[in-house]
Amino acid sequence: MEKLIITAAICGAEVTKENNPAVPYTVEEIAREAESAYKAGASIIHLHVREDDGTPTQSKERFKVCMEAILERCPDVIIQPSTGGAVGMSDDERLQPLELNPEMATLDCGTLNFGGDEIFVNTENTIKYFGQRMIERGVKPEVEVFDKGMIDYAIRFAKQGYILEPMHFDFVLGVQMTATARDLAFMVDSIPAGSTWTVAGIGRHEFPMAAIGIAMGGHVRVGFEDNVYLSKGVLAKSNGELVEKVVRIAKELGREIATPDEAREILGLKKRK
Repeated sequence: MEKLIITAAICGAEVTKENNPAVPYTVEEIAREAESAYKAGASIIHLHVREDDGTPTQSKERFKVCMEAILERCPDVIIQPSTGGAVGMSDDERLQPLELNPEMATLDCGTLNFGGDEIFVNTENTIKYFGQRMIERGVKPEVEVFDKGMIDYAIRFAKQGYILEPMHFDFVLGVQMTATARDLAFMVDSIPAGSTWTVAGIGRHEFPMAAIGIAMGGHVRVGFEDNVYLSKGVLAKSNGELVEKVVRIAKELGREIATPDEAREILGLKKRK
C-alpha cells in the first residue's frame, strides 16, 4: 500500500473552547496546534480561521497571517484552506482564501443539514463557480462529500469541466450519512478510477473510520474540527494527540506515514514557491 496521508483539521468553524479548552482561536494558538499535528505525522493542515474571540471568518487577511505563522513553524506542510467557511456566508466571502494561492482547498459538492435549523448551502451554481475559480488559480480541490449523491455531483461537474481529474475526495461520514464500514466501502466503490480519497469520521466515529480507511488503503483526517476526544470521556490535549493515535493504528496495520512531499507526489501537487 502507498504511504498514509494524515490531514489534521485543527479547529473548524463550529467547535469552541467550551467543547475543549485546547481548541485554537488566535494566530499563535492556530500555529501551535498545526505544529503539534505536523510533528506527530500530519502532512496536511485543513484550515479554518477564527477571530481572537472564536468567531469564524473567511477573511483573506486572517488566513494570510495564520498561514504564514504555520509555515514559519512547519515550512514544508501542505495547508488546505476551507472554502466552506461557516453557515450563512456568501460564495465570494467563502472563496477569499483562494486569493492566497494555496496548494489545495476544499470544494463541497452539495447542500447538507448540519443539525437543527442549520443548512450548509452549496447550489449547483456554487459548486461550478468554486470549481472554476480553483482551476483558474491552479488550486487542487479536495472534493468534500457527505453522502453518495455528492459524489455523483462531483463526477457530473468533472465531465463538464468544472473539476479537474484525477479527483481527491474527502468522505465526511457521521453527519448526513452514517459512518460504517459498509458506507465507506460504498463511497470508495462510487468514485472514478484513479481518484484518491480520505475519510473523516465525525465524533465517536473518528477512530473507527480511520482504522477502516487505513486498512482499505485510503487516507485519514482527524482533528478538533471533527472530534475533541482522544477516547471516550477523555479530552485530547492537542491535535497532535489525535494524530499520534492514528500513527499508532497505522503502524499496527503496516502503513507507513507520508511526509508532506510524499503526499504531494501521491496527490499530484507542486509545492508553492
